[in-house]
Amino acid sequence: MHIQDYVAAIVFGAVIGIAARILLPGRQPIGLILTVLIGMGAAVAGTWAADRWDLHSDKYLVVRGHEYDWLVIGVQVGIAVVGVAIAALLAKAFSDDDRYERHRH
Repeated sequence: MHIQDYVAAIVFGAVIGIAARILLPGRQPIGLILTVLIGMGAAVAGTWAADRWDLHSDKYLVVRGHEYDWLVIGVQVGIAVVGVAIAALLAKAFSDDDRYERHRH
């Protein structure tokens, strides 16, 4: 792998994560780095799931000579939405605990 492969993975992860945050209603109290990491994980998991269950279409998004299957992208974004929702719920749960503790003392 070359450095541009890593940069492409980070950019693609960011796009997937941000798309998930846009699709998920409400405010998510998580940062950009966690969003990108969730997006990167969702991209890997979505690619694996699409290959595992043979989820492919004949519609492609072409970016700089690389083809991306729209159905695979949909699976990736769906997984990212779930990941962002879980991270947001955990962030809210831990921040609520902190506020409760501060008011209690």
